Amino acid sequence: MEYRNLGNSGTAVSSYALGTMTFGAEADESTSHAIMADYAAAGGNFIDTADVYSRGASEEIIGRWLTKNPLERDRMVIASKGRFPMGDGVNDLGLSRRHLRRALEASLSRLGVDHLDLYQVHSWDPVTPLEETLGFLDDAVRSGKISYYGFSNYTGWQLTKAVWMAKANGWTAPVTLQPQYSLLVREIESEIVPAALDAGMGLLPWSPLGGGWLTGKYKRDAEPTGATRLGEDPERGMEAWEKRNALERTWRIVDTVLEVAGDRGVTPSQVALAWTVQQPAVTSVILGARTTEQLADNLGAAKLQLASEEVQRLSDVSTPEVGDYPYGVPGQEQRSRNLDGGR
Repeated sequence: MEYRNLGNSGTAVSSYALGTMTFGAEADESTSHAIMADYAAAGGNFIDTADVYSRGASEEIIGRWLTKNPLERDRMVIASKGRFPMGDGVNDLGLSRRHLRRALEASLSRLGVDHLDLYQVHSWDPVTPLEETLGFLDDAVRSGKISYYGFSNYTGWQLTKAVWMAKANGWTAPVTLQPQYSLLVREIESEIVPAALDAGMGLLPWSPLGGGWLTGKYKRDAEPTGATRLGEDPERGMEAWEKRNALERTWRIVDTVLEVAGDRGVTPSQVALAWTVQQPAVTSVILGARTTEQLADNLGAAKLQLASEEVQRLSDVSTPEVGDYPYGVPGQEQRSRNLDGGR
């Protein structure tokens, strides 16, 4: 297992993190504990959760495993998130001091720890002043409740504004951003990745397998059935069968992943994960598993290093359609400068 700095911090984390959104929902407690044990045995040391995962059950399941495994508890880097509703009240969500204080204390209690290594705000809050949110996070670091903080699902301008506001006020700076990122979803490369690189922040991609599409288990003209996410719910959010099945680009990407996997003698999941972990600014890719078998397959990516030609082949087939302006070639040319006499 490779280890990298957690963004611009001095803490080292494994290049593959264990995502726990399935805990308490798609994976029961015994399965979840087995998944954590296998992840730890493989050298993983970075566990990511959130208060809204199974309405707190994910954090509770993790907390009980940490209590039973004190040596692993000391070794693991634990990350959680707050922002979304955990109650029915008007103040039971958002990034206000009031809600974040309660959310953080509740997460610490469920996890059975006295501090978090990384606390992430789960998305932007257009109602709460950014100064209020960043002020709380700085206080949480200074009080020892958290070691670092980061963002999730922020746009480029939101990230940059927050970074510079923290700097201007002498507050602790954020270290990470957790965005959706995969061969199927690369739109963050236009603004968000450059913003993260500029700030020295690390990316923690979620859904690197595109909700299962990049595992190769879905086939053209055969609607998913059985014990898969889309088999159980073909209309599932951004991963919906009808949406993705209508996109020829999706199938070109899937076909290329299958071809590269076949050439290397590995699984499609491992190819898709290896591509993601080799992208600029990426600190750790978040693995989501419902079974120990899925985790074992995913962890195989830690041993796979794609050749530059393979990375380029996958990048070429998955290039997003962004139009000419402002992110297409004409827009890029306007922002370029050649010291040998070009514009």
